[in-house]
Parts: sequence; structure tokens; C-alpha cells
Amino acid sequence: MQDIKLLTTLGLAKSIYKLIKLTNAGEGTSFIGSLILKNYPDFLKDACKYIKGDKIAVTGTNGKTTTCGIISHILRASGRTVIANSKGANMLTGIANAFALSLEPHKYYDNCVIESDEAYLAKTAKFIPADYLLVTNLFRDQLDRYGELDTTKKKIQEGIDVIPDVQLVLNADDPLVASLKGKNKKPVYFGIRNIEDNSGKQTTSSPEEIFNCPCGRALKYSKKFYAQQGHYYCECGYKRPQPDFEADVILEKNYSIIKLKDEEFKVPLVGFFNAYNALAAIVLLKVCGIKEIKNPLLEFKTEFGRSELRDLRGHKALIQLIKNPAGASEVIKSVDLESNLLIIINDNYADGRDVSWLWDADFERFKDAQKPITVSGGRAEDMAVRLKYTGFPAEKINVIPNIKNAIDYVLTIAENNITILPTYTALLELNKLWKKL
Repeated sequence: MQDIKLLTTLGLAKSIYKLIKLTNAGEGTSFIGSLILKNYPDFLKDACKYIKGDKIAVTGTNGKTTTCGIISHILRASGRTVIANSKGANMLTGIANAFALSLEPHKYYDNCVIESDEAYLAKTAKFIPADYLLVTNLFRDQLDRYGELDTTKKKIQEGIDVIPDVQLVLNADDPLVASLKGKNKKPVYFGIRNIEDNSGKQTTSSPEEIFNCPCGRALKYSKKFYAQQGHYYCECGYKRPQPDFEADVILEKNYSIIKLKDEEFKVPLVGFFNAYNALAAIVLLKVCGIKEIKNPLLEFKTEFGRSELRDLRGHKALIQLIKNPAGASEVIKSVDLESNLLIIINDNYADGRDVSWLWDADFERFKDAQKPITVSGGRAEDMAVRLKYTGFPAEKINVIPNIKNAIDYVLTIAENNITILPTYTALLELNKLWKKL
């Protein structure tokens, strides 16, 4: 009976999706999943039975979509069949949506790769008990949803506790992530030993986070990479766990190199943050027993807006999602200050209503931007004020709240490359508009 219900649901889901695409009503990343879960609460539990191999989950503040994308890409390159919520819709509705559109009747799949919102991890784990859980990092993000970082950590720990046998893969350089605990298996840790920056980009000042050792003292650092990530220790003897996989990273202008023991991986993505994402994915794949990683990694293409380079009416447009102080500061570090800048800030639920993070991100680097900066979205005025306080000339700030109009304007003044920095829902709107641009 359940199989009939599942098969019927899959057929209806695909029909609704075709209708959505025909009418250009949206991307269909969550709507179908929402309908399904209202009428079939156990859909994910039943669908999960068609995954015959490892179930992989990824959570954390930044880098989930790119990290999942790399993992899925390399698994498929190895000949495996994979289901993944690759568009970044990472709540239960988005995950259900991905399964409904990907599952084929009576077909079994080798793996699933699930990106999970931190706050939804425990709920996701009840339906899809992961064999491996990778946690990327924990930064201040959407304080109106998550509260402070300790609250986010507790939500992730609650998810881990639902799956006693899960194999954790943790970022040793992040003191909050490294302190997460599995029940039956020792965590696998990854981290970075040294960085060599040949990118030619100016440095930025990532927002500092202060964490206390369990003994109560503030942690100290022998090396700090950005935010709270680095080599931390305390006088009481507490310190960063020695990574099982420790890498040296070389940053170049348009790519990075990860050196891991006697192996070297070229990552075709810009920025230190993407080197971290790639390292996390490589380690997870190694722990899962995947042998061929290096060559497929060279062919990896990001999802829309994740350090993606696209053509926009003859201009090269680099689109980079920004959503919180630490992540935005690292993205800002990689921005070409001679490009034409468009910053799109929304404050919808999925972005976080609180946009005070704009004042913590290191937009000061933009005071040296060579061309006018255009700001757009629901909070365009807030972004304009933030730019004024960096010292960037007010007369060179163009405030155009409508995103389509803002893009059209940038195209009229652009002399060369364009850099677009949107928040999450702005990115979704941008993606929808792209076909009409």
C-alpha cells in the first residue's frame, strides 16, 4: 500500500513540476515538497528505502551547497547514482522536493547527499538517518532564527543524537564544530596547517569571535585564519584536535591548491572559503572510500550564485552569495575592485530579518572600489548607508531597489566585468530573472 502511495506521489510531483516550468511560476525547489509533506508526512522515510548505499548529510553555516555539490559530482563521476537537494533548499520541504523529483519508480540509488539547515537537522535525521555527517563551520547567521552560536551548536548536537551510529566528519579548526560529539564512533577531523596566498587580493578583517575553553578561559591562537577558525589552545591544556587530514593550501587568483600528504588537488574555485569547502568534501569522500577525486574535481561547476562566472550580455559576471559577517568578509576579499559592483540585500525569512550583520562584514574594502556601486533589493537603502560609512563617495552609490532595473542599469554603465553579491532570496530572484536578461 505504501509503495502505491509513494509511486502515485512521485507521478503527481513530476506533473506539478512540469506545470511550474511551463508557466515559469518559479524554480520549484520547495513548493512540491511542502504539498507532499502536508498529505504524506512519512514520504521521506519511505523514499529513503530506495537508497541502498551510504546516506551523507552536510550541515553548518557556510559552504553547504558547494560542499554537497562537490561530493555529489565526484560520486557521480565514480559511476554512482545519487539523489541530492543540489539547489540549496535545505529544510524538510526542499529535501522532500528533491527526492520527489529525482526518484524513479522501482529504481534504487547508491547514495543520497543531503544539505540540511542547522535548525532542521534533528527533524531531517528522523526521516533520513545519515551514515556520515559533515559539519563545515559555525558562524553568526540569521540571529532572528538561530540566536547565538551556542544555540546553533545545540541544534546540530540534537540532530547528531538522533543517529547514534553516524560517522562525524568535523572541522578541527572551528572550536564549536570540533566540540560536537558522536555517540558510538570517534569523529574524523580535517583542518588546515598553512596558507600561502598568491591571489594578489587585499586582506580583509573578518569579524572576531571569542570562545571560552571548557575551563572558562578565553581561547588563544597560534594561527588564526578567519573569524574563529585556526589553531586554538588554552593554558589548561585544551587545544585544537590533531586533524586526521591536515592540508596546506595555496591560493591563486582563480583557483587554489590543496596539498594533503602526498596528494595535490586543484580546486577550480576562487577564495579561501572555497578551499575549505573543497577540503571538507575531499575528506568526506576519502572516508567513504572514494579513490578517484583529483580529476573529477577539476570538472566541478558550482551551483548558481556560488562563485559562479556567467555571461551577461557580453560581460563576465561573477555571482557570489553573501549572508553573514564571516562569509561575506571572505567573499569581499576575493572581489575585483575594478569590476562593476551590484550588491542585492533582501530581508525575507530565508535571508534573516535582521540585517545588522552588514555592519560586521568588512565592506570597508569597497572604499577603494574604482567604479560606482549599485545597491538593490528590499534593504538597498541600508546597504547604501553601510557603504557611506566605509568612506566610499555617496555620489557614486546608485540605489535601485528593483532588482531587474538595477541589473539593467549596471549593464548600461559596465565597461568590463560585473560582480554581483546577493543574499539568498535575492539570488533566487536573480536566477529567475536571468533567462530574461
